[in-house]
Amino acid sequence: MNQPKDHLDTLHEIRDLMEKSSRFISLSGLSGVSAGIFALFGAAAAFVILQSDSFFYTDYRAALDHTQVLWLLVLDAVITLFLSFVVAMIFTVRQARKKGQAIWSKTAQRLTINMMIPLVTGGVFCLAFLYQGYIGIIAPSMLVFYGLALINGSKYTLHDIRYLGICEIILGLIATFFIGYGLLFWAIGFGILHIIYGIVMYRKYEK
Repeated sequence: MNQPKDHLDTLHEIRDLMEKSSRFISLSGLSGVSAGIFALFGAAAAFVILQSDSFFYTDYRAALDHTQVLWLLVLDAVITLFLSFVVAMIFTVRQARKKGQAIWSKTAQRLTINMMIPLVTGGVFCLAFLYQGYIGIIAPSMLVFYGLALINGSKYTLHDIRYLGICEIILGLIATFFIGYGLLFWAIGFGILHIIYGIVMYRKYEK
């Protein structure tokens, strides 16, 4: 009488093994929440650096004359990225141990490579804009390339990350029509969307 149930359990086990071998499923929702919080703090720090009157820059070439301000913004971005990465790794390692999945498996390597291609391309693209003085288009470009990286990597991790990528791309495209509000869109994309995504993922897969 228990044969159908046993067969069903076996199928579930086979599916879980296939999923673990083909997808990196140890991404933690809490890492998304923490990254979003750090992004909001980073955006707040950038806002303080720029001051309210330069927050709505219209002459972006003039901003390049403020070398000190630009370096402070770069430092702010580096610190935000570093803190987000460290905390994300802590949560990911903890989640991987719970699921019995290797941290640097072949799947994790494929995920990293497929995400890094759009991210590195976008980084060089944004540096070119910075060099040419088109500062206003940098934030929208970051959102679009980040969204492309998420979609490109979604083949090797949870499908839900694809929807976050689509939202980032849409937000980035909208931001291109509102040059001068880049910091606001950046805060929404990397801050609020990450927090919402992290909470949904945590409730769906971890809680």
